Amino acid sequence: MSDVAPGGEIRDVDFADALGERYLSYALSTIMARSLPDVRDGLKPVHRRILHAMHELRLDPGSGYKKCARVVGDVIGKFHPHGELAVYDALVRLAQDFSQRYPLIDGQGNFGNIDGDNAAAMRYTESRLSPVAQAMLDGIDEDAVDFRQTYDGEDREPIVLPARFPNLLANGAAGIAVGMATSIPPHNAGEICAALLHLIAQPKCSTAELVAHLPGPDFPTGGILVEAPESIAEAYATGRGSFRLRARWDKEQLSHGLYQIVVTEIPYQVQKGRLIEKVAALLEERKLPLLADIRDESASDVRIVLEPKNRNVDADVLMEQLFRLTELELRVPLNLNVVDALGVPRVMNLKEVLRAFLDHRREVLQRRSRHRLAAVARRMEVLHGFVVVYVNLDRVIKIIRESDDPKAEIMRRWKLTEVQVEAILNMRLRALRRLEEIGIKKELDTLGAESAELEKLLGSERRQWSVLAKEVKATQAEFGSDTPLGRRRTLIGAAPVAVEIPVAALVEREPVTVLFSQKGWIRAVKGHNVNLADQKYKEGDGPRFAVPAETTDRLIVFGTNGRFYTLAADKLPGGRGQGEPIRLMIDLPNEHDIVALFPYRPGFKLLVASNDGRGFLVDGEEALAQTRAGKQVLTPASGARAAICVAAGGDTAAFVGENRRMLVVDLAEIPEMARGRGVILQRHRAGGLADAKVFAAAEGLSWRQGENRTRTEFDLTPWRGARGAAGRSVPQGFPRSNRFG
Repeated sequence: MSDVAPGGEIRDVDFADALGERYLSYALSTIMARSLPDVRDGLKPVHRRILHAMHELRLDPGSGYKKCARVVGDVIGKFHPHGELAVYDALVRLAQDFSQRYPLIDGQGNFGNIDGDNAAAMRYTESRLSPVAQAMLDGIDEDAVDFRQTYDGEDREPIVLPARFPNLLANGAAGIAVGMATSIPPHNAGEICAALLHLIAQPKCSTAELVAHLPGPDFPTGGILVEAPESIAEAYATGRGSFRLRARWDKEQLSHGLYQIVVTEIPYQVQKGRLIEKVAALLEERKLPLLADIRDESASDVRIVLEPKNRNVDADVLMEQLFRLTELELRVPLNLNVVDALGVPRVMNLKEVLRAFLDHRREVLQRRSRHRLAAVARRMEVLHGFVVVYVNLDRVIKIIRESDDPKAEIMRRWKLTEVQVEAILNMRLRALRRLEEIGIKKELDTLGAESAELEKLLGSERRQWSVLAKEVKATQAEFGSDTPLGRRRTLIGAAPVAVEIPVAALVEREPVTVLFSQKGWIRAVKGHNVNLADQKYKEGDGPRFAVPAETTDRLIVFGTNGRFYTLAADKLPGGRGQGEPIRLMIDLPNEHDIVALFPYRPGFKLLVASNDGRGFLVDGEEALAQTRAGKQVLTPASGARAAICVAAGGDTAAFVGENRRMLVVDLAEIPEMARGRGVILQRHRAGGLADAKVFAAAEGLSWRQGENRTRTEFDLTPWRGARGAAGRSVPQGFPRSNRFG
């Protein structure tokens, strides 16, 4: 009885080892057979198999189109055992002139568009090879590259294409493998050829010299490259980096001083429909206050019309805002991660990529030359046999008619080779009339000269590079900048100057009233004419501040700890609810409270003071804080707290103490400081400073009496004194709250 289990051999294997082995196999398969392009022809296996299948179907540029379903069927049936949709998607991309800088497939039918619409089903579309693909396949039938068996062993496929066209850089590539990725933007073929010619002439040149010929990517959808030259050079020198690409736009003048912005080119691989939807959504969310409307007037070309809010909107500021918020500007990554000629994936720099392409082309040249040399030798051998037939035609015919073994007889009598005799015996009778000695000798001379030239070529490295240079020049002439296809589309621009976008440009300007409650809840109610009596608060809470402002304002908050905080008015919760605690927006300690809340205005000054009577003037710019933690300006003494923050618009200051004494001083006596404890403003024997006010002496000192009454005192002589004095008792009728109102 056999010891082998019914299911076959069973072995105990560590799970981690088995998993690691299988995952490594998967990773290698993903890297080598799916995601990374070959540095020599710039193709992934699926693309290479599509082109080879179309070549076998004889779908040359001069032939008719065939259904894409036929091509996809051949690809998945013979070469690529994957899903038909995956193969068709790859075929479609090779035919899209907005995806490929130099399309490898000439498509007929609906192959999708820049809006993001999908191609029609493969049964409706037709395709054939483009002239660029023809250049990629040039010499494939002349033993230019190695072939291998297909997945089922019934056919053969090329490992790499001869690639007379520098496809890797010209069309670029993108892919994500396991643990690595590649991202190569498209470039201009004419500029690539110029760099190749320079590398052939100067093999030891630097990458910077090559960048002079290849200044940057050239995208099929155009746009403006606004990356700094030094960043571009660094990216090509290391093989890693990114390029900043912007849409191309123009300003069209309309009547009555109005204008509109027209976007004519959008960045690479940005779907126009999705881009317009994004801008429309930002408009709906009121995040583009400078933009009134967006329209798509595109036909075969791109024409996106942007209508500004009014004629006073700066076009550069509007576009800068759109560049920051939408895909009208993006960064295109560069990661020259490719599979080299030895099958090793690695990141190359620009010079290494160009050198790998030239080395491949040199190997192709050598293989094609040897293939042609062998073909010439075979033909010359046959022609020498034909000469024998021409000279001895009657004898040869007699031997063929009478001999039992004419092949052996002819070989023995005239010492011919088996190849020569086979050619003679397979000759048609009608060919005998063409066996003219002069014609045969002329062809022999021509072939002899060609054979000698091929021998010299294979024996001279200098001759090989010379031939390669001529090939590159021919490619440059066929696909270079002087052709409609090769003309540069992406403008090389200067790195843009930073455009400062004012806060008002980022937010739609609307009037609001900021409500701040006694318990520290804040909200913004639309409009300025707000009926405060109708506003509701939480139970046990009530109104404290009601500040008119606009959504574009920055709000200044002053705390009893002497710190200033800044809030954006547009970020405040709306007035429909009861707001949010202000302590969630700023880092105000629990033991401290809010003293003042007001909108920032450029050029204003503030008078700040603590309840111990010390203070100073401060520039309003010093009150702007950049973080939640705020900015320390007034530093109260131990046991004191900040109590006063009022606008310093006038020439005189009045102070009132809790002891109901008032002092009026010239504002010039109070120093202006950036931060600190301050100077003594008013001395107090008992209590502290209750309130302060800055006013113009000519307009008098006013304070509120009751709900709707105000009193103004013009003769302030009794209360005038030097800074730091104690002052005199307040005027009769001054509010018992000891505040000016």
